[in-house]
Amino acid sequence: MKKNIVLLAFIHGIISSCSDDDQENRSSALDDDDPIVSTFTVQNAFPNLMFSRPVDFQTAGDSSNRIFVVEQGGTIKVFQNDSETNASETFLDISDKIDTNANEQGLLGLAFHPNFESNGYFYVNYTPTRSLSVTSRFQAFPSGSNRADPSSELILLEIPQPFTNHNGGQLAFGPDNMLYIASGDGGSGGDPDNNAQNRDNLLGTILRIDVDRSGSGLNYGIPMDNPFVGQSDTREEIYAYGFRNPWRMSFDFQTGDLWSGDVGQDEREEINLVVNGGNYGWKRFEGTFCFSGDCNSSGLEAPVFEYQHNGNDQSITGGFVYRGTMTPALFGNYIYADFVDGRIWALDVTGNTPQNSLVVDSNLTISSFGTDAANELYICSFDGGIYRLVEN
Repeated sequence: MKKNIVLLAFIHGIISSCSDDDQENRSSALDDDDPIVSTFTVQNAFPNLMFSRPVDFQTAGDSSNRIFVVEQGGTIKVFQNDSETNASETFLDISDKIDTNANEQGLLGLAFHPNFESNGYFYVNYTPTRSLSVTSRFQAFPSGSNRADPSSELILLEIPQPFTNHNGGQLAFGPDNMLYIASGDGGSGGDPDNNAQNRDNLLGTILRIDVDRSGSGLNYGIPMDNPFVGQSDTREEIYAYGFRNPWRMSFDFQTGDLWSGDVGQDEREEINLVVNGGNYGWKRFEGTFCFSGDCNSSGLEAPVFEYQHNGNDQSITGGFVYRGTMTPALFGNYIYADFVDGRIWALDVTGNTPQNSLVVDSNLTISSFGTDAANELYICSFDGGIYRLVEN
């Protein structure tokens, strides 16, 4: 294993044993025999800057050409999107609100309101205690400032956490202007409380809320076209469920599709195309591997692609469908990585059978991907750098 097991715990969480009697249910290890024709390397995109455990990379959707990097310890850094940039500013510091004693906790996600340029609103996901996840709204100071107002917090949503791992935390606005929130199964190993299949809580889900209205005592609205609105014993915020730890999700702005990686237990890492009302199987299934003994897959959404643990590949970091112009060989491919192994792949889903190709063996500890205003792809690594793919 290339990386220290403590780093593995950041995303993958506590590992418990899983039987492997049914060999027919096993997928093969990643097939890298058909790499993309072009050869790629990783390049430090901002060589004069360093970050502490960067876990998210965002732009504000305004005309400022700024980059925002989320540091797990509780700060958001901002700087101009220029490779020669030699200084960043602190956009927001909520480190005093955050419990980071557990390896997977901290400030985990950032999303800017679609009308951020006019209203200054942005949203974060963080863990204020060992037993809670919070999604809050903050407001930036007036236009032209690289500072947000730390006293402007409006807490939207709190999710009790039974354990300290599998917090999810990614936030993203969809093309429908709704806020989507990734939530893990609550942690430990093997989802001991079966949270991901219990729609009466918010664990193991992708949530969808309306931040532009409120009602019923909430600081947000429930979209009426959410799949479980009006159903008893079900949280109406749920858009999809059955996830273990959806570690990084993103929208393909060209198609509107929502993609997510889901970190596995002992067997499989999976990539999912998230649909309204979908059940993604955990803990009945880990990918297509029958985990719980209940091997009835009826009504479950199968992963678009999965890969089997092979000793190094053990913890998926979900990425983006590439829509930039700097690396045309990757256009339209879903680019993702493994946190432990550092390899980066391109998944082509345009044909009947997904084709997976190794892009580069980076040896980085890749925690997240992000895109800039031109839809170019960037890579967050726990060595403190922000990287990009360069075609040789």
